[in-house]
Amino acid sequence: MKIAFFEIEDWEKKYLKEKFRSHNLFFSKDNLDEKNIASVRDADILCVFIYSKINRQILKKFKKLKTIVTRSTGFEHIDIKECKKRKIQVLNVPFYGENTVAEHTFALILNLSRKIHNACERTKKGDFSLEGLRGFDLKGKTLGIIGLGHIGIHVARIAKGFEMNLLVYTPHKNRKLGKRLGIKYVSLDNLLKNSDIVTLHSPYNKQTHHMINSKNIKLMKKGAYLINTARGGLIDTRALIKSLKKDLGGAALDVLEEEELIKEEAQMLSRRFSREDLESLFENHILMSFDNVVITPHNAFNSKEALQRILDTTIDNLMCIIKKKRCGNLVQ
Repeated sequence: MKIAFFEIEDWEKKYLKEKFRSHNLFFSKDNLDEKNIASVRDADILCVFIYSKINRQILKKFKKLKTIVTRSTGFEHIDIKECKKRKIQVLNVPFYGENTVAEHTFALILNLSRKIHNACERTKKGDFSLEGLRGFDLKGKTLGIIGLGHIGIHVARIAKGFEMNLLVYTPHKNRKLGKRLGIKYVSLDNLLKNSDIVTLHSPYNKQTHHMINSKNIKLMKKGAYLINTARGGLIDTRALIKSLKKDLGGAALDVLEEEELIKEEAQMLSRRFSREDLESLFENHILMSFDNVVITPHNAFNSKEALQRILDTTIDNLMCIIKKKRCGNLVQ
């Protein structure tokens, strides 16, 4: 088969060549568009990332395309309806960083609970005093998890290892898991009122926009902490700033509300992503001035294992097609 790969990095190219030696492979660092499609019009399989816009005009130029494999969770860059008309299968990478993001979540929680960032800054200046660095144990504290998807489940499992109590607000209640981990399912208001630490793991959409806002953030315990490794738009930044000045003990954020252009974490590693804009956003953000706020640069997903899983899942998808097996990651 002829497999055409676009938006490919050198390390990925080397790995893919080893896996598909017996096939006709085409590689390009660029995204697919009408200017460079001539070389791959006879491709059987197309493998892309989010910057390749696979629309009707692109699709009609292929002679025998049967499958599109995207190395992303989202597939908005592909015209799914047109693919269905042309009987072209579409596969994606639904999961790759569940434990990775969960581990980063706890890195942030521990940073706040033991004031690691404050201690590091102080010792760099040669100050080894302990004044103001007293932290608190996680054991016995209540962790409120908003969203119990793949990442939220990993967070719950880690929390049980710390012997924390678990409150969960989620649309889909996993009763079996809840019983095993001792989860108590509650309303959002109940969770905010009774949690010592609140961590967000919900998807971002119209329904979840500003789910933490000026009205309900007031319900949080005085001295409580808010963690966000999901999407910045889940929190009303103005409400957060106001609460940090009065009641909240602190916050740890891997995402900011202004990051609306980021749809796929892996795009931040792409040559096409404007790091300058992101750097400017972080440097000038008012939250950077708070001593009780920890901000990381949308880095929760960024482990070598998570990125390898994206590529491995892509390879599994391709193998399913080549071997004509039933594929579990079919979008349609």
